[in-house]
Amino acid sequence: MRVISGSAKGRPLKAVPGMGTRPTTDKVKEAIFSMIGPYFAGGSVLDLFAGTGGLGIEALSRGMDAAVFIDADKKSVEVVHANLQAARLESKAEVYRNDAIRALKVLGKRGTKFDLVFLDPPYKMTAIAEMIQTMLELGLLADDATVVIEHDASNVWEESIGDLFRKKHVEYGETAVSVYKRELGYESEGRGNDERTEA
Repeated sequence: MRVISGSAKGRPLKAVPGMGTRPTTDKVKEAIFSMIGPYFAGGSVLDLFAGTGGLGIEALSRGMDAAVFIDADKKSVEVVHANLQAARLESKAEVYRNDAIRALKVLGKRGTKFDLVFLDPPYKMTAIAEMIQTMLELGLLADDATVVIEHDASNVWEESIGDLFRKKHVEYGETAVSVYKRELGYESEGRGNDERTEA
């Protein structure tokens, strides 16, 4: 794994030891940032279920100002710290070991707002819509926020969650990426662009 583009381009990233974490492949990562970027003029990113931190680090490398990384696993948190150091992006990041919902409540109390959110939970977790709804209720999403979900291709999420609407759904073998955009005051434009790509 590596940082694909931006200020930290080419920097190698460590994987989390063991089989409990499923890192985003470089191919899927490149596809994600082609859909949502590929570069940013500032903003804040939340990497929930951070794993290696690869998605949040890529966003920082491509121009985001600040990132918050959350994971409940001690090894993952250690790897995120190591990867931020390798990418020389520690000064732009906060890393916390916490349960996702508890972490969201803490961030909500701080009045934090995110322009970009990555959700890459264990594939067995299906309460993603409820988690996004919690973010909305806590005021964690900026008015034009983008939420990216990496999930099992057998799961298809709702076309809209609150005032977020699905703009992209792309499949890469067993992995799928769904991109939601917050559009205050707009009605759903429908399913968006769905694609299937060979792994």
